[in-house]
Amino acid sequence: MAFSADELRVLRRALAIALQPDPVTPSAGPLGPDRAEEVQDCLRLAEAVDEAVREGGRLRAFLLDELARYRAALPGAAVGYLEHLQGALAAGYEPLAEDLAALRALCGSAAGGGEATRRRALLSHCERLAERGAYAPRGAPAARPARRGLGGVRDGRAGGRPEGARGRAPVRRAEA
Repeated sequence: MAFSADELRVLRRALAIALQPDPVTPSAGPLGPDRAEEVQDCLRLAEAVDEAVREGGRLRAFLLDELARYRAALPGAAVGYLEHLQGALAAGYEPLAEDLAALRALCGSAAGGGEATRRRALLSHCERLAERGAYAPRGAPAARPARRGLGGVRDGRAGGRPEGARGRAPVRRAEA
């Protein structure tokens, strides 16, 4: 997330206000014009940050949908799919069973030496990531944060996968 110079100025002021021993509260009496303007600037900044978070969620959802579209268009879209998958992995995406199946199919198809090596390396990397996620004990922290989508959220929204996307089935433990 990037802030403009004005937003940084407001953020610095908001932090200074928050760190003051006598914070701005309604019970502190009437606010002077400077304080009222600072409060309004802080509220506008909060709205801008909220909008940036919502936009980030929309972008993550779009990127996941784009990855699914490229995967559905395989093998013809192999180059684009591999690029999108690498970008998603770099952003914290954990590969789905569909990704592993697609990579295995791509590794089995004819490709030049460098491309075949790239595909096998990506498959190996995705298998390691999938194993890490599959074998993490329930309730225990994983070796890295549990991130399914891009940028640390499951799918770019707070709730779950984007419509049309499928994930791994949850592992059920036998009840004792």
